[in-house]
Amino acid sequence: MKKNQPLEKVFSVIENQRGEMIDFQSRLTAIQALAPENGGKGELARARFIQDWLKAKHFPEVEYINAPDPRAEEGIRPNLVLHIEGSSHSKTVWVMAHLDTVPPGDLKLWESDPYKVVVKDGKIIGRGVEDNQQGILCPLFALRALHECKMKPSTDVGIILVADEETGSGFGIDHVLSVRPDLFRNDDLVIVPDAGNPDGSMIEVAEKSILWCRFTVKGKQVHASTPHQGINAHRAAARLVVLLDETLHQTFSARDEMFDPPESTFEPTKHDANVQNVNTIPGEEVFYLDCRILPRYELGEVERVISEAVLKIESELKVKVELSKPNVSPAAPPTSPDSQVVKVLARAIKDVKGLDAKVVGIGGGTVAALFRRKGIPAAVWSTLDDMAHAPNEYCLIENLVSDAKVFASVFAGE
Repeated sequence: MKKNQPLEKVFSVIENQRGEMIDFQSRLTAIQALAPENGGKGELARARFIQDWLKAKHFPEVEYINAPDPRAEEGIRPNLVLHIEGSSHSKTVWVMAHLDTVPPGDLKLWESDPYKVVVKDGKIIGRGVEDNQQGILCPLFALRALHECKMKPSTDVGIILVADEETGSGFGIDHVLSVRPDLFRNDDLVIVPDAGNPDGSMIEVAEKSILWCRFTVKGKQVHASTPHQGINAHRAAARLVVLLDETLHQTFSARDEMFDPPESTFEPTKHDANVQNVNTIPGEEVFYLDCRILPRYELGEVERVISEAVLKIESELKVKVELSKPNVSPAAPPTSPDSQVVKVLARAIKDVKGLDAKVVGIGGGTVAALFRRKGIPAAVWSTLDDMAHAPNEYCLIENLVSDAKVFASVFAGE
């Protein structure tokens, strides 16, 4: 680690905040923040907890940029903005994290209550602790340590905590960018701590295109003892899954080693329930396909191949297939590896971790793409074991400490 006397003092303060970091994670995890689509009331209770925590730590007042949503608590989805004044006002270093989490999934796969934190072997275990509570915690604790050491950030700092990241961002950063286009400037630096690797050396600068498909296969439901009188939608859906898997991987087989994984991916995922009993042939089958496509391919090409596969199955098995696309997101222009945000992050990673940063592209979609489409360079970075959406999700306490130090170094500009 590069020695810097003022920052060494800040780092020492961060080291001593471990207990408070665990407490913050515990309290945040206990407040469910599920989107209405996932059976929740939204993020308002969690936003208010963070607001109260910030007030108790003598941070400035936060700004709410609420998106109307009648399904949510008090009819709003909250987006919180915290402004910290720096020595220079020429630009703002923004850190954007999200308030919402995904449901825990199959509770039988969890070794503990997902909403009650367990601390074990250097890990904090609970739903949301990595995705994205680590991203909320680390910049806030970095700012708190700088304040305790009476160090002003070198430039203005903005923390934005958004709703609805897990279900499309329409009530989150999309809404913020729509109603407050003045909030961000092209010279600003945007860091999104929502993806990373275990040693914290990876800076994500590019993402694949995303295409989600929903297939509704319609046949004719009959008793399983008389299959000749019906049309088995389950069999037709299975044939379609296999055909899509083979055709898409063969047609779009290029590799780009900057990305991880380096190829396009086409994965059957969610499957809706059909009949309730074993001896009934289903007349309707619904399944989903998650496609992450290298930017060299146009989404229209992929959609054409999918449509051709659908027509083939309809013709061969006499079913009707309805195709909808709940998510169509073409890849955004990449952030240049030579951009200031990448250089600033790489310098901080080197100073704190002693590692040379590497720039990569990923398959997962992050909200960084929204900034990139508006011409604002954004970098995605964190130190993660990639436990997002998994049972027994955890974050490492050491990662909380080291990432807070990196943010402190970024904010200090040392």
